[in-house]
Amino acid sequence: QVQLVESGGGLVQAGGSLRLSCAASGSISSRNVMGWYRQAPGKQRQLVADIMSGGSTNYADSMKGRFTISRDNAKNTVYLQMNSLKLEDTAVYYCRLAQATQEYWGRGTQLTVSS
Repeated sequence: QVQLVESGGGLVQAGGSLRLSCAASGSISSRNVMGWYRQAPGKQRQLVADIMSGGSTNYADSMKGRFTISRDNAKNTVYLQMNSLKLEDTAVYYCRLAQATQEYWGRGTQLTVSS
C-alpha cells in the first residue's frame, strides 16, 4: 500500500507563486510515475503534469511555461512549482502515483487564487 500526503496549498493572489509538495510512503517501486492533477468546481479532474522516476516530464498544454514539476526520489516526494497564477488555477490539486498496475491518490490540497 502507498500513502500520499499533499501540502502547500492555500490562498494566493493572481500573479503569485506557490509550491506544492507530495510525499509518498509505503511500498513504493523504484519505477513509477508521480503527478499532479486538479479539479475545479463543476469540472472533471485533469492532468497538470507528471514525472517518471527517471525524470521525464509531461505537461498539460495549458500548464507549460508556468508550472514546473520535479521530484526527489530519495525522499519519494514530488513538487509542483506554480508561477504567474491565474484565477482559473483555483482548484483542488491531487497527487497521484502509478506503479505496475496500481495507482494511488492523495486527498488533495486546495489552491485558491484571488484577484
